[in-house]
Amino acid sequence: NNKSVEITGFSRAEAMGQDLVKVYISKEFRESVSMVLTNALGGQETSNFEFPLFTKNQQRVEVLLNATTRRDVTGRPIGMIGVGQDITARKQVEQEKSRVAQELQNFIDTA
Repeated sequence: NNKSVEITGFSRAEAMGQDLVKVYISKEFRESVSMVLTNALGGQETSNFEFPLFTKNQQRVEVLLNATTRRDVTGRPIGMIGVGQDITARKQVEQEKSRVAQELQNFIDTA
């Protein structure tokens, strides 16, 4: 979709037919991301799963994924819907807040 193109820098044509996990996910997260997607295909949904992916320019993007099972009218799993959100900026703010809090704690401890 358009958001994926915006986040990754890959065009639709470049991304079509590519294995999401093998191409865009770093080695240390491939197994866990693959498991989340496989589970969703089997009926077990996952919410708020965080992992990094890499853009066309090899920049790391932090993603929050919700993987939901798509079912037919009888309730049988027939696919999955993955909704990913770029949370890179949020993660950077969290890290900065943590760094400042630690700095303040160090200042208090040495005063």
